[in-house]
Amino acid sequence: MKNFEIDAVKREAYGKKESKKLHREGMIPCALYGNGETVHFAISARDAKPLIYTPNSYIINVNLDGKKEIAVMREVQYHPVKEQVLHIDFYRAVPGKEVAIDIPVRLTGNSIGVKLGGKLSLAKRKIHVKGILENLPDELVVDVTDLELGKSIFVGDLQFDGLTLLTPAVTAVAAVKMTRAARGAAAAAAAAAEK
Repeated sequence: MKNFEIDAVKREAYGKKESKKLHREGMIPCALYGNGETVHFAISARDAKPLIYTPNSYIINVNLDGKKEIAVMREVQYHPVKEQVLHIDFYRAVPGKEVAIDIPVRLTGNSIGVKLGGKLSLAKRKIHVKGILENLPDELVVDVTDLELGKSIFVGDLQFDGLTLLTPAVTAVAAVKMTRAARGAAAAAAAAAEK
């Protein structure tokens, strides 16, 4: 999995007043949880943009006062009106141990349903998985070659070596939907068959 380096500044003061002060300075308050220890710090909003506004998932190396912490991003809190990041929660990742993370899905193959006039849609862009830190892939590749018209692939249909899928099994990942043109062609074919 791709790594992302970010510099952080430890913070001792907490609360709304301190958070507002950090936001005015162009910083985002953050917390790092895990291993029975919580560390509060701040990162530059400019440095965090490539980490937040991306379809990718990363293993994050947080440089905190000369000490490196390996983490994954757990939650990002946004302002309800502005597009401002209010807070980011990270979870400490330990090499050799399992960690839960969202990994992007990439569809591959030319679906049977698409060849018949259907439209392929990606319903779930990321799947929540658990696996050993070193074995986490950059993306989950899902083959849609055998996906027929009007059918879906669900999380329960998928299996990846060394990963436990945490997203509910009934969640649709991809589907081939019938388009209006395909419905019209099917109706015309059915009418021709009746004659």
